[in-house]
Amino acid sequence: MKVVTLSEMMIRFMPAGNKRFEQADAFDTYYGGDESIVATSLARFGADSVYLTKLPQNTLGDICIQKLRMQGVDTSLIARGGERLGLNFYENGAAVRPSAVLYDRKNSSFSDASVSDFDLDRAFKGADWFHVSGITPAVSDKAAELTLAAARCAKKHGATVSCDLNFRSKLWTEEKARSVMIPLMESVDVCIGGLEDADKMLGLAQTKVGRGCFSHSREEYEAAFRELRERFGFRFLASTLRQGSDASDNSWAALLWDGGEFYETTRYQIHLVDRGGGGASFSAAMIYGLLSGFDLHKTGEFAAAASALKQTILGDYNLVTLDEVYALMQGGGSGRVQR
Repeated sequence: MKVVTLSEMMIRFMPAGNKRFEQADAFDTYYGGDESIVATSLARFGADSVYLTKLPQNTLGDICIQKLRMQGVDTSLIARGGERLGLNFYENGAAVRPSAVLYDRKNSSFSDASVSDFDLDRAFKGADWFHVSGITPAVSDKAAELTLAAARCAKKHGATVSCDLNFRSKLWTEEKARSVMIPLMESVDVCIGGLEDADKMLGLAQTKVGRGCFSHSREEYEAAFRELRERFGFRFLASTLRQGSDASDNSWAALLWDGGEFYETTRYQIHLVDRGGGGASFSAAMIYGLLSGFDLHKTGEFAAAASALKQTILGDYNLVTLDEVYALMQGGGSGRVQR
């Protein structure tokens, strides 16, 4: 299976433990970003994983490529140039204090990337799947143009296109998001995202969505999935279901719909080590399941287990094996030492 992903790659700076930014004398650094998490996860599962981005022609850009190659990702079509690598400062929350994110990505190399920087026909030749998130076109107008062109090229080559909606209010407004994302949906087959993201990005006319709700009922999700399928013709829809009263411990599951059966997965109780990348890891594992011919139930359980494991791992990448995911699916979540 060949999967292509596209996004900005950044450095994530995290104060050690649960320190606040003002307490930090040093930062742990991780290289990543949502679609690079998808790319590395799929490569670790054995897929031919191609990642598209634009990186500065300097040491930091070289390190990004090294990190991707270490996980088995094909970096041969990455463009080089531009001013700088984007930065992401991430403060890990605890208990009643939520995590916090600060972006420093203005004038990044990827924000200046254009369609001419990439050989999209080469990238999508023989591709089975293209995945992108709503974060990527939010980076800049050029990034939005590139995302739309990539999705259309993927469809031309017969690839399935998936999109994780992922609204980021620090990057664009709801009005701007809708002006970009609604045309993009013409090329999307598989839609992933929570109800608030769907409402902000696409507008839910028939389904009432409470803003700021930590969770919604299954009935609300089913109604929204039906509305989105009716409007955009999606073949498959999914959303992760996070619940919890604080920033340290959450429950985690997912709801998937193939146009016939709605399937809700096993719910995991997670003590969060790093919640970053949970959604991207879910997308990657769901893509792997669908391309592997798993049925709806197995696809959902595989994706829920893989993404639950990610949130116990510090850093951007989901450093798990297929065997570890299968073990958790079979009830191996006791935390006993493996000897």
